[in-house]
Amino acid sequence: MYGIILAGGSGSRLWPLSRELYPKQLLSLTGEKSLLQSTFLRLLNCMPCDNILSITNTKHIANVRMQLKDFCATPLILSEPVSKNTAPATAISVKYLYQKLNNDDLVLVVPSDHLIKDNDKFLDAINKGKKLAEQGYVVTFGVKPTYCETGFGYIKTNKTIDNGVEVVQFDEKPDLATAQKYIEDKSVFWNSGIFMFKFSVLFNEFKKHAPEIFEIANEIDISTTNEIPFIEFDKMPNISLDYALMEKTDNLVMVELTSDWKDLGSWDAIYDISPKDANGNVFVGHVLDKNSKNSLVYSSSKLVATIGLDDAVIVETEDAILACKKDKTQDVKLIYETLKQQNDNTSIVHKTVYRPWGFYTVIAQGEGFLSKVIHVNPKQKLSVQSHNHRSEHWVVLSGTAKVVLGAKELILNSGHSVDIPVKAIHSLQNPYDIPVEVIEVQMGDLLIEEDIIRYEDIYGRV
Repeated sequence: MYGIILAGGSGSRLWPLSRELYPKQLLSLTGEKSLLQSTFLRLLNCMPCDNILSITNTKHIANVRMQLKDFCATPLILSEPVSKNTAPATAISVKYLYQKLNNDDLVLVVPSDHLIKDNDKFLDAINKGKKLAEQGYVVTFGVKPTYCETGFGYIKTNKTIDNGVEVVQFDEKPDLATAQKYIEDKSVFWNSGIFMFKFSVLFNEFKKHAPEIFEIANEIDISTTNEIPFIEFDKMPNISLDYALMEKTDNLVMVELTSDWKDLGSWDAIYDISPKDANGNVFVGHVLDKNSKNSLVYSSSKLVATIGLDDAVIVETEDAILACKKDKTQDVKLIYETLKQQNDNTSIVHKTVYRPWGFYTVIAQGEGFLSKVIHVNPKQKLSVQSHNHRSEHWVVLSGTAKVVLGAKELILNSGHSVDIPVKAIHSLQNPYDIPVEVIEVQMGDLLIEEDIIRYEDIYGRV
């Protein structure tokens, strides 16, 4: 069996913590490991790491590779040039695996943002699903609903088929009235977003119900590369696997997933899974509260003081604050989409940005200048690069930095500085055992990350 992890989402409902360039699957929301890492480890119970393919957006590939290298020396990752939702991502991933293997194996498709702690029950459901998938069914995994939710899909079942049940209706994200009816029906389950099938079965389903996706995927040859060509992939419709196939197929059976399962798609969901105090509150970070109840307050950098909140959500990051009623957290996506339409950077990136080599924090920004603190982890280095529109001035705050500037190599200690002229080829490196911190001041008419021309990079970003 092979696994596909869908890791290209934006996590818009978890704004402002989740951003376009560092979405929720890369965040550690429930412990030390990110949601992506937890998903990868869960699949290792079912298959070797070489059988697991992660598909993500080009913007995230370096961070995905960095996170998965802890568990697999050479993680298999596909790079989407543009986000087209889960149906195109699944189709092209299955095509890629089929071209490499040229056989009709089973494929397990999982989202990268679910919380499942009971791995034994998860594995039990997967084993039951394998028997049905081998018979030629598309297998979905359903969860018994515990409350009315319009953000999930619903699966209406009928008669038993071996280890599963026949699916008679698949309804993705119904309206409130319909969801309330489903909750009262014992034959209805939530859609977990996890699917299993043979290669050939999925190809036939796409050919029958989503021929445009099938034809475009069939034309794309990625047998020798992990990069999906933009021109062909951009022709794909933007549609989920649920809408493209699952609502249309008559070949769907369900296995009940009896393990704990949580779709961490909203702040309300984060509240539900978090430990609470005697008043039902969840406080994270530097929070001072008086007389609040049943509320979530998340502080990432500043003191957040609250008084008399009830069923509220407050989320503070370095550059944005979210405040809403707990039952309105699904609408956070509307704020995120508005920010994107306004070209507001708070939808795209944090002031602190994580990179494979460490991170940087923007500390000041204005007309023609930008300053940041760069933190380079031990034994790591930034790419060899140049800029067409800006010069840079570096001052070492702590540690010892190796700087490549043209044909020169400089060793700079705390207090030392260096100027990087426009178009000069350069690199900041840390070959030592302690972290390096550097203040960088950029000067120029175009101070954007896109003004980076890479020549060499140990993280594969050239």
